Amino acid sequence: MCSLLLPALFAMSLAAQEKPAPVRLTPLRVSPACTVSQELGISKVDITFARPAVKGRKIWGELVPFGQVWRAGANNATVITFSHAAKAAGQDVPAGTYGFFVIPGEKTWILILNKKAKQWGAYDYKAEDDVLRWEATPQAGPFLEYLDYRVLPTGTGSATVELGWEKLRVSFPVAFDTRAIYWAHLEDTLKKAPETDWVPWYQAAKYCQEQAIEPAKALAWIEKSLKASDSFWNHETAARIYKDAKRMPEARTHLQKAIDLSKGKAPKEYTENLEKELAAWKP
Repeated sequence: MCSLLLPALFAMSLAAQEKPAPVRLTPLRVSPACTVSQELGISKVDITFARPAVKGRKIWGELVPFGQVWRAGANNATVITFSHAAKAAGQDVPAGTYGFFVIPGEKTWILILNKKAKQWGAYDYKAEDDVLRWEATPQAGPFLEYLDYRVLPTGTGSATVELGWEKLRVSFPVAFDTRAIYWAHLEDTLKKAPETDWVPWYQAAKYCQEQAIEPAKALAWIEKSLKASDSFWNHETAARIYKDAKRMPEARTHLQKAIDLSKGKAPKEYTENLEKELAAWKP
């Protein structure tokens, strides 16, 4: 009988020892957290930071001393994530997440990517963990009460990352090898694509045609797409691929097929534009 009671008594003892979860308020941060994200091609740059305010203080050289490592924000160190291998200020950076620090100077700043991404402030910062360091020259700009980051696209796979606070801005370029990254994505996708699905083969062929690369592969892939299913989309792309190959009879045949299939399915303007194009292709 006692042996039967022991498990129950043990469970009751454990329950008595368990304490309810503590009740806590959510901290009210005076420097609000923010994440800025920007797609570049199929790559992405994310910056996570907290926004301190000027509040009438002298920032540069006082609140943020010259010559000392600064977290480039408030609270946790600022974090930058690159979805793919990139170049930051012209230097190679592997894909990953990095702590972003700066050492402000009166005329020149040192910008830093550090492999220890998660840390409070710069208290645990170690120079031996730096992945990259480079110099940048701050520029004057309109007053900003709260610190801000912007990622401004400059091309399909490139952008300028800008830190701004008070009346200063400092920036650096970021670039991805978009063509190589997209080609790896394309090949990986096609390895998994069934031959009965016309869409991925059409997408790959269309990409090649638009980028004027790999014409032989573009032709093979569009034929595979057409074998899987007829669509005005893949016939239009086939027409353009054959036109680029200077095989105009096939190009006109596919464009006419695209026109026929588009009627009643695509916007009227789409069909009319294809008809005008076909008229211009006639010998």
